[in-house]
Amino acid sequence: MTFYEKENELDLDIGNRHIVIQRRYEFLGAFNDLLIAVWFLIGSIFFLNDSLMESGTWLFIVGSAQFLIKPLIKVISLIHVANIYNAQFPKDSEKSI
Repeated sequence: MTFYEKENELDLDIGNRHIVIQRRYEFLGAFNDLLIAVWFLIGSIFFLNDSLMESGTWLFIVGSAQFLIKPLIKVISLIHVANIYNAQFPKDSEKSI
């Protein structure tokens, strides 16, 4: 495990755990983006038919709400990595965030 600090930038290498954590959260973010695209595409197609317009509107609302999930995934991933860092370096825990 190595720790690097450059000016105000923090780079924490916690080995394979960091890679696994990062890949899981990247997958969640990509999957969320895929769902947003699907909801907006289907909602757009539904808007072409008057009888499906209300369903299309709900799909747009669902897709828009999912835009809130992306930054939430990022914040959770940062907290997760910070918790691992704090567990490894309890004396430096004030510097981790």
